[in-house]
Amino acid sequence: MEFIKPALPTLDYQQWRTQPRMARIKPMVQHWGTAGFGTPEGVYLLYIVKLVGYVAGAVFFATLTPGLGSFWSVASWWGEPVVYQKLVLWTLLFEVVGLGCGFGPLTLRFLPPLGAFLHWLRPGTIRLPPWPGKVPLTRGSRRTVVDVLLYAGVLAAAVWALLAPATRASGGTGALGLIEPVRVVPLLILLPLIGLRDKTIFLAARSEVYLTATAAFLLPAVDMIVAAKLIMLLIWWGAATSKLNRHFPYVVQVMMSNTPVWRSTWLKRKLHRSYPDDMRPSGLSAFLARAATVVEYLVPLTMFVARGGAVTIVAASIMVAFHLNILLSIPLAVPLEWNVYMMFGIAILFVHDARYGLADLTQPLPVALIVGALVAGIVVGNLAPRRVSFLIGMRYYAGNWDTSLWCLKPSAIAKLERSVRKAASLPRAQLARLYGEHVADVLGHKAYAFRAMHTHGRALFALVPRACGPDHETDYIPTDGELVAGATVGWNFGDGHLHDDQLIQALHERCRFGEGEVRVIILDGQPIHRQRQDYRLVDAASGEFERGSVHVLDMVQRQPWDDSTMPAHVEAVRPAPSAKRDKGAKLA
Repeated sequence: MEFIKPALPTLDYQQWRTQPRMARIKPMVQHWGTAGFGTPEGVYLLYIVKLVGYVAGAVFFATLTPGLGSFWSVASWWGEPVVYQKLVLWTLLFEVVGLGCGFGPLTLRFLPPLGAFLHWLRPGTIRLPPWPGKVPLTRGSRRTVVDVLLYAGVLAAAVWALLAPATRASGGTGALGLIEPVRVVPLLILLPLIGLRDKTIFLAARSEVYLTATAAFLLPAVDMIVAAKLIMLLIWWGAATSKLNRHFPYVVQVMMSNTPVWRSTWLKRKLHRSYPDDMRPSGLSAFLARAATVVEYLVPLTMFVARGGAVTIVAASIMVAFHLNILLSIPLAVPLEWNVYMMFGIAILFVHDARYGLADLTQPLPVALIVGALVAGIVVGNLAPRRVSFLIGMRYYAGNWDTSLWCLKPSAIAKLERSVRKAASLPRAQLARLYGEHVADVLGHKAYAFRAMHTHGRALFALVPRACGPDHETDYIPTDGELVAGATVGWNFGDGHLHDDQLIQALHERCRFGEGEVRVIILDGQPIHRQRQDYRLVDAASGEFERGSVHVLDMVQRQPWDDSTMPAHVEAVRPAPSAKRDKGAKLA
């Protein structure tokens, strides 16, 4: 049992449970500072096995290509363009099945460790169309047999492309050849089509990376390679641009405190300004954050313009180390395979095919269209984050996400479990079955600590009294919107667009919440040109009752457990229906 037992802070549980919520969060934050989430060793083994399976799957599908050669001759074929194509298609399939981002215990998924295909192959579950009022035949939130067939078609199309031989001329870029474009056309049609019916599946496939790269397979070989390089360059630059904020040092602090590789508690304490009393990021965390941003801008550009030689090798080594550090930190959203994919991409595109650049393009217009679409997503995502998913905006793990905190009465939780068709219960119920109520309660507060250590978490918890009134401590159980989305739509990966007004409405249609039974705090990401974040307070039954903004400077000055009032700049308000106290409501 020790192998799967979480590491928890030493507490007098009964005494700790009598304290106010933010006081209960304080020891969790301090424990996170040196022990992270307290993940059991067995969980890390699970993710290692999954990574091995991902790599083995990529090799397996590559070696199925006629004429490529066996695994034992990998040195002769690893740089073939068709190998990169198979890697892209395999990773897309791995993600859209639910085995990649958002998988397993590090996203509080236990029984089962994923939703995804268990949810999306089941009629009657919730779907979230991106533009239901504008795109014909997409209204509604109930998954139909048509949706199930479209999703199954995506899986089949990905497998069909993976099994394709390399029969298309490679234009001298490799000895074997490329996949014929006709083999990827069904995937390029079906995935956007299902995305119009359910944006969750489109985002879960990490379409901004893998579907875009698949679209490049329609180009001649050299153009495909250059386009793939530009896609990776924009991923790095988009991520770097999103980190030009006050939030990212907090991400570094949280992520590096959680890494199982850095065992030294002395070193982890140096990530905080004055452990354990001042848990804001230290100068070391700020330096690491700014250095990472510089690396993401300059080193990929160096790889792109260099045409091989020592400069390329050094730059590629730096970027491999960059992604390896993220991988070994095991961030809670677990984008592990994505980092492995990026490392393989560096080796194939920027090292093996270093000689190809913009001057070698034969069809620059389609490449420009691909690049233009990605740039548009990055620009809109940074200027108006409420309009674009942080994935499309490539604002990866910058600490500046659209988030939400759902304040649920026990009666609302019972309705969610009873009335919503889904593949798994809410995470706290899963934890209670595994470890018992007390441990589940403490781990739930560790999840609070994770959110509170980010700047947006300070705002979310500070807005709870405004959303729920004076009885917020006794009547409501705050639940991260990520966890609500993970259970009810089948996938979550840090994107508040999956647990905003649209999900509130879909759940209310099924659960018929009473007024005051569910209160949701929705916090938009920070636009890059403004130092504030907009918020909305929503009652699931009666709608929005307040909107305003909070300033980033007020967030960064607070401790994660600060229970003082944060200035809220109210823009619109209507009286919220009184939330009548439920008899038997328990402490949150």
